[in-house]
Amino acid sequence: MDVPQLLLVGLVLLLGLVGVLVPGVPGTWLVWAGLMWWALHERSALAWSLLVAATALLLVVQVVKWQLPPRRPRGLPVTPRTGVFAGAGALLGFVVLPVVGAIPGFVGGVYLCERLRLGGHGEAWASTRAVMRAVGTRVLVELFACLLVVGAWVGAVSAD
Repeated sequence: MDVPQLLLVGLVLLLGLVGVLVPGVPGTWLVWAGLMWWALHERSALAWSLLVAATALLLVVQVVKWQLPPRRPRGLPVTPRTGVFAGAGALLGFVVLPVVGAIPGFVGGVYLCERLRLGGHGEAWASTRAVMRAVGTRVLVELFACLLVVGAWVGAVSAD
């Protein structure tokens, strides 16, 4: 696969990661479609293995999301700004402390957004806990799985 196609696949994967944070956008499926596009053009054992593993992981994540209790963010400050901060924190955490850093990065991003909005530590932490209980856990599970898939793809591409 040539460089322009790799950049397009990377763009689709990035849009998928952003799509996980935006309600109504099928971010997980964009990540999977980008990976499938790459595997169909790459046609190597590594590409197919990664596609199979990613498919299994993303299907398990869909089942796990259905098992989590549904909650509504009534009265909570879940805004697009919160999603941006949470996503940026998860991505930064994933890069700084590979794989496991996404979780504290996500929660830290939500906390930072709430701290800037509310001003104090106590109120920001209480709001962060409420946001994580209402919608954060579902988004975090899906984002973490997509980050794992994209990280594996980056590793596979750099290994070639």
